[in-house]
Amino acid sequence: MKATKLVLVAIMAFTTALTYAGDAKENKTTAYKVDLSKSKIEWKGKKVTGEHFGSINLKEGSLETSGGKIIGGRFVVDMKSLTCADLTDESYNAKLVGHLKSDDFFSVEKFPVSELKITSVTPKGGSNYEMKGDLTIKGITHEIVFPATVNLSGSGFTAEADIVVDRTKYNVRYGSGKFFDNLGDNMIYDNFSLKVKLVGDQEVL
Repeated sequence: MKATKLVLVAIMAFTTALTYAGDAKENKTTAYKVDLSKSKIEWKGKKVTGEHFGSINLKEGSLETSGGKIIGGRFVVDMKSLTCADLTDESYNAKLVGHLKSDDFFSVEKFPVSELKITSVTPKGGSNYEMKGDLTIKGITHEIVFPATVNLSGSGFTAEADIVVDRTKYNVRYGSGKFFDNLGDNMIYDNFSLKVKLVGDQEVL
């Protein structure tokens, strides 16, 4: 009888161990580190008389999952890397980039990085998600919501997102019709867009 009880106890312990092991595996947290050389961010800003566009680089970034589900992420943008792609004249190009980096716009010397922290992720079917996050520009943080497409694999991930930002929320008011009258053709629209394409490699925490 004692031997039988011991066998039953051993079986139950073994089964419980397997269950916990399975749960631990299911809830394993995984970080996907962004490959900076393969990822890119393209920006576009519009004004009454046209538009300007260019690129800006990530300084670092990661996406976190648990049990195969996206639970968060953090992305740091190098504001000093901002470039303009539409102006071919070197002098005009340098003038625009310098202006964007100045205190009229992003105050890059004072605030060399911007940051996005993903706070919640809502699946929308397949590889589509709605993401909420805290975006910090010039030391000012506001929540943003944007659609994203993310494909996870055992070795890494790819992601694309289109993000629209109201610059005036981050004290970037130069040329804004909200704060200056009679701008005419000099008015710059408040929203600018970011087209994000990311590639990352998996790292187990």
